[in-house]
Amino acid sequence: MEAAGARTRAAARRRDRRLRAPATLKEQRDPQPGVRLPQRRTEEDQEEAVFREVVSFTPDPLPVRYYDKDTTKPISFYLSSLEELLAWTPDVEDSFNVALGPPECRQPPLSSRRPRTLMCHDMMGGYLDDKFIQGSAAQSPYSFYHWQYIDIFVYFSHHTVTIPPVGWTNAAHRHGVCVLGTFITEWKEGERLCEAFLAGDERSYRAVAHQLVLMAQFFRFDGWLINIENSLSLAAVGNMPHFLRYLTTQLHQQVPRGLVLWYDSVVSSGQLTWQDELNEHNRVFFDSCDGFFTNYNWREEHLERMLGQAGERLADVYVGVDVFARGNVVGGRFDTDKSLELIRKHGFSAALFAPGWVYECLEKGDFFQNQDKFWSLLERYLPTHSICSLPFVTSFCLGMGTRRVCYGQEEAVGPWYHLSAQEIQPLFGEHRLEGDGRGWVKMHCCLADAWNGGSSLVIRGLIPPEVGNVAVRLFSLQVPVPPKIFLSMVYKLEGPSAVGVALELTTGDAGSCHVGGISALSAETSSRRSPRPLRVPPTKLAKWVGRCGQQLSGGWVQRCYEVNLRGCLLQALFVNFSRPPGSQEEENFICRLGEIQVVDANSLLTPLPQVQAVTVSQVRWQPAASEGESGATGLRLSCTLHWAYLLPPVRCFRIHCCRGSGGDSPCREPSEPERPTLLGLAFVNRYRIVDLAVAASEPGRDGRVEFLVEPIPKEGFLVPRAEWGRAAMLYSTPRT
Repeated sequence: MEAAGARTRAAARRRDRRLRAPATLKEQRDPQPGVRLPQRRTEEDQEEAVFREVVSFTPDPLPVRYYDKDTTKPISFYLSSLEELLAWTPDVEDSFNVALGPPECRQPPLSSRRPRTLMCHDMMGGYLDDKFIQGSAAQSPYSFYHWQYIDIFVYFSHHTVTIPPVGWTNAAHRHGVCVLGTFITEWKEGERLCEAFLAGDERSYRAVAHQLVLMAQFFRFDGWLINIENSLSLAAVGNMPHFLRYLTTQLHQQVPRGLVLWYDSVVSSGQLTWQDELNEHNRVFFDSCDGFFTNYNWREEHLERMLGQAGERLADVYVGVDVFARGNVVGGRFDTDKSLELIRKHGFSAALFAPGWVYECLEKGDFFQNQDKFWSLLERYLPTHSICSLPFVTSFCLGMGTRRVCYGQEEAVGPWYHLSAQEIQPLFGEHRLEGDGRGWVKMHCCLADAWNGGSSLVIRGLIPPEVGNVAVRLFSLQVPVPPKIFLSMVYKLEGPSAVGVALELTTGDAGSCHVGGISALSAETSSRRSPRPLRVPPTKLAKWVGRCGQQLSGGWVQRCYEVNLRGCLLQALFVNFSRPPGSQEEENFICRLGEIQVVDANSLLTPLPQVQAVTVSQVRWQPAASEGESGATGLRLSCTLHWAYLLPPVRCFRIHCCRGSGGDSPCREPSEPERPTLLGLAFVNRYRIVDLAVAASEPGRDGRVEFLVEPIPKEGFLVPRAEWGRAAMLYSTPRT
């Protein structure tokens, strides 16, 4: 992130070309001539599966590994023994815990020789509120959002096989960060476990490696940290390099960009002796896998000695830093920068262990300020990585909030926490203008208001009299730009400020980069450049421009632009703040950003997939805890929805319900259709509904509840209800 005045920006970026979106509004819907339009569907055309149930209070039990025993909510899980690991096979229940996809494209790639930053998340034993796959109502959960500084995320616990909770994997992958689980053995039980699979022939250790690879492949995380914290017999330690080499080779074949890292613990003699460095006693393990994570009690002389041991693989040595500062360490806590300074001085990668210290040990009410302070102190030693794919859409949601908002409309009030719902986060920080330092810009996340999700990005700043504007870099990008892109920004100014707000983008100063022009889009006019105007624009395009140029609810404003480029590389996204015409004074401003979108125009011309084959299973009934207002006894319904949908085009699914009675759909009543109730978000083709309150059926009349599955495309807009999936359940009480 950076702030700069007009003159200093020009000097700093002579090789960049910055494009500023215009302030005027004029719609340019420009679909390509000859594009075949998708057929418009209506709700009446859509098929609806109907399931019948007789209410029974004796449900089949759900497997406790996959569901919380108290609520039946799906949970992420771990394995505690070698027997469990070898017995595991992918099951339909496991699909809740599968990540949406692999890590997003990033630059530089993880395979580059640039020193990397690894974050090892170890918090109070693990599997806390983050274990609830569909989210929870946690009041003050831990949240991490400085992803642009991180290359590798390790989920750590002291269970034998730590499978990363899928929320962490989805959040990390969205930022191009790879995710590792942990395979750990400890104490006497660890010795017995290692003897069982390492002291025999190759079939035993290969069977363990196959299971670890299968888990990473199935759950879509990216590899393993191997942490052997117990002594090994000579036979076991002799086979350890073979196990590591086989695991690494198999993982590379099955998981693109997969990683296996070794923790500095056991040495080649089999003794448990932490070395705090890579040396001749543990080099054999480093040579057998992708990287080495050192213990934490090192000094600079350890780093100097490692230069010769690592050779050309400096970036594969991750020097451990315990943020809790336990033991004889160089730095930690708010002095962690002292460790980072030495690590980077010698060209090594860094492994930050338990940076959740800011949450565990400091005041929860100051968590966001403390977290921002911690990472800002490290910023100079943490090279960022760039996003390199479209569409690029973010509402700055942290995956938590005090209420739920959907495009400016409040849907629910109350705390919520859902890691998979975290959107792409910007480059946080505070920066001042060069020179006298009077101008400044600072940005931070804020739960007080949101456009979509639970939070927004607040940018505060001051424009001094001697400059006309300041700009703040939100995102670093390396995106080959298609011929036409659409840009959108949703924002609002807080207080009386009248500063101008505009999106800016930079392109590389390549000779082949040609800017054909920038036009504004709005939903208010109908002029098009196309020589063959379409009678009805494609659904996705019409939805995308539907709010452009309009004053929206809650004081939000959306600006949309079309940019024509050829042969360009998009390098950064900025927001520019300019002083009002005629102003000569200092200008303070507070701007709240709700959403930014960069979309390939062609992607808005493709038809929308439809959610199909919605089914209802694993039904559980319970009597309501208390009678309703009318005195009638109610019911609580839990069940699992499943549907068919191609995942790559989707951002998530929103799950709704309508409750009624009889054979008519309460969501389709022509006179007064019921507004669907949002139940939650899904990031796979399954959702577990838990304790939904429904009315008991009347004698001779079925009760009815209808479930709706709404896909949210990656481009970020609401799709017509005709494209949603539907299933209805008719239920009755047994005859006595």
